[in-house]
Amino acid sequence: MNTILAVVGLSMGVTAVAVSADELIQIDLSVVNEMVLTSTNGNSAITATGSDFSGILLDGILGGSGGVNFNFMDFSDFSSAQNPTSGFPGLWQGGNGTDTGLNIFAMSTDANLDFTAGSRAFTGEIRMRLNATFYNNLVAGNTSGNIYFPAEDDSQIPGAEILGTYRVIPAPSGLALLGLGGIAAGRRRR
Repeated sequence: MNTILAVVGLSMGVTAVAVSADELIQIDLSVVNEMVLTSTNGNSAITATGSDFSGILLDGILGGSGGVNFNFMDFSDFSSAQNPTSGFPGLWQGGNGTDTGLNIFAMSTDANLDFTAGSRAFTGEIRMRLNATFYNNLVAGNTSGNIYFPAEDDSQIPGAEILGTYRVIPAPSGLALLGLGGIAAGRRRR
C-alpha cells in the first residue's frame, strides 16, 4: 500500500510541474544567411514583469560559438504584445559567446516587459541578414525549445520562467538542393 501511494504521489508531483506552453515565435532560416523571426498568436504561459534589458532567452537555439555581434537588422517591430516596440532589439549570446541560448533584449521603449498568462505574448517580427558564423550556429541548434523570461544567458534559466516555445523553420538542406538539381538535370535530358 505504501508503494502504491508513493507512486501516485510521484506521478501527481510530475504532473504539477508540467507547463502548457504555446508556440510564441517562429524563426525562418530558409534563406541562407538570413533570419526572419516572427511572433505567432500564441499566448503567454505566465504573468510576469521583468527588465527589458534582461529580455527573453531562446534556449538551445545556437549550436556553436560566436557570430552574434556582426549582423545587419533590416527591419524590426518585434516586442511584447503589451509594450511598444523600440524598432531595434539587441541579440546576445552569453558565456563569452559559448552559451546555446540566444538573448533578445531592448525590444521595447519601456524599461520593463509585461506578459499576462492567457494573453498574446508578442507582436511583430525581426528581419536580419546574418554573417555565416551566426547563421550556421542557428542551423546547428535545436529546431524547437523553451523561451525563458527574464533571462540574459543560460546561467539565468534556473531563476526564470517558461514563457512559451519557439520553432525553427530549417535551412534548405544540401541533400534537398542536390535532389532538385538532379530533377532539373533529368528533365533536361528528355
